Amino acid sequence: MFNQSSFTPQRQRLMIYIILAAVTAAVYRQVHHFEFINFDDVIYITENPMIQSGISLNGFYWSFGSKYFGLWNPLVWLSFMVDHQLYGLNAGGYHVTNLILHILSTLLLFWLFCRMTGTVWRSAFVAAFFALHPLHVESVAWVSERKDVLSAFFWMLTLCFYVYYTEKPAIKRYLLIVFSFVLALLSKPMVITLPVIMILLDYWPLRRFESRKGNLFLWQVKEKLPFFILSAVLVIVTLYTPGGQDAFTKIIPLDSRLANAPVAFMTYLAKTFWPHNMAIFYPFAEQIPVWKIAGTFLLIVMISATVIVMAKRLPFLLTGWLWFLITIIPVIGIVQIGDFAMADRYHYLPSIGIAVMLAWGIPHLVKSEPIRNWFLLPAGIGALLFLAFWAWQQCGHWKNSIELWQHALHVTDNNYMAHNNLASALLEKGETRQAMDHYQKAIEINHYPAAYYNTGVIYYRLGQYHQTIEQFKQAIHEQPDYAAAHFNLGFVYHLLGQHDLALEEYNATIRFMPNHANAYNSRAFLYLNQDNSIAGCSNALKACQLGNCTTLMWAKEKRLCVNSP
Repeated sequence: MFNQSSFTPQRQRLMIYIILAAVTAAVYRQVHHFEFINFDDVIYITENPMIQSGISLNGFYWSFGSKYFGLWNPLVWLSFMVDHQLYGLNAGGYHVTNLILHILSTLLLFWLFCRMTGTVWRSAFVAAFFALHPLHVESVAWVSERKDVLSAFFWMLTLCFYVYYTEKPAIKRYLLIVFSFVLALLSKPMVITLPVIMILLDYWPLRRFESRKGNLFLWQVKEKLPFFILSAVLVIVTLYTPGGQDAFTKIIPLDSRLANAPVAFMTYLAKTFWPHNMAIFYPFAEQIPVWKIAGTFLLIVMISATVIVMAKRLPFLLTGWLWFLITIIPVIGIVQIGDFAMADRYHYLPSIGIAVMLAWGIPHLVKSEPIRNWFLLPAGIGALLFLAFWAWQQCGHWKNSIELWQHALHVTDNNYMAHNNLASALLEKGETRQAMDHYQKAIEINHYPAAYYNTGVIYYRLGQYHQTIEQFKQAIHEQPDYAAAHFNLGFVYHLLGQHDLALEEYNATIRFMPNHANAYNSRAFLYLNQDNSIAGCSNALKACQLGNCTTLMWAKEKRLCVNSP
């Protein structure tokens, strides 16, 4: 065990920075060899023409000017473009970028609490808890969750600048906070809770409330008003930015979402202390017992009430608990953002609140100085090493799609998503029969539209076009705004010479997903072959602007669109 007295504070902090970075890198080192996952990675990167075009002015405009599959995360798209410029489609490079961002966030978190509290070892525990918790593997080992690690980096940077500002308020320091907060907002909407976290830190550990006189509420509102305005602007921009969503989700009734919310919250809390049975997808329960809903809600109220009562004597409990509660509310599922009951990635930032409660609460319970010195430090290190080993094991499940979805089926029940995506991974390996079996299981469980669609793809490959059409129609019946199903149904109609039906489906595709480049391309080709050069060239040009110039180049070669740029 380290002899703390032999280290100066500066050397202690330097040592901890090195250890945090090294241990985190060791736990996640294996991601360098991991593949892309057939869940969002394909949509976001490997089949996204804008990402694959690398850094460009057109790509910059696209990142900020439209939603892609319902997402408006400009900095995430730009970061993927940079990765593609550096690594092409080598997934390892993208994984390493995620890991670097995670390590940087960890180091900033350590600096933040050291600066605010003046304590080294407790701050180190908070940072290590964040770095090594197994529930955070999803955010780091999944390329598509660049949203988490990038927004977390700017989240930490914003709070660091905020502490810097509170030490010596100045307009330049304040503008640094605003700038980094904007970057966080451009990475993931979840960070809209950050202004509230600033207020919590004002309460503890910054204790700015104690140094202020007059109306504290008005002071806080005035100081944090620009951040609340920016958060509101983000919500508006996200809602009204052009683009569509090609989700495979069904609308979950509001009463089901409300019932699931307290249960999900307590599950997050429980998994904080015992992170078992972790999966990439947790299906909604068909029915949650009333006693379970009432019990979890009552427990949340009781914990909150206890923390409030103890706040004056133990202010870190209030800050930690509200940090956990407030940051998880936007993703608790009341506002539907998917058809899953919960997700490990949503634990990423909220977990810091629980870490704070543990780091300051446990030493408070241990009054004996010798026990603190000789027991707590080894116990804390032991707990963190246990988390690190667990995270390393969980990380191994993310090496490829087959391993990931097989693991999900092993630890969850009635997981239609796991069956569907495992089937798709098996199909890539040529295991058609196994794939069909898993698609059918997904259909049996949930009438999952993507499973109907993927079954249609198999029939298409077998040349059974009428069965293909029926499966695509069934997918659309289950999910009317399913853009991919509309597009490929149109393609089959086009192939069969049923051009009017094909055009209807291409139109539907663009209606539900206005930036679907292939739909514009196909519609352009259809128009040009019908001697409608005006509509054909217009659609071909639009497709080219969205990253696919195939039809436009063909039309120019045929001198059908000679005046197009």
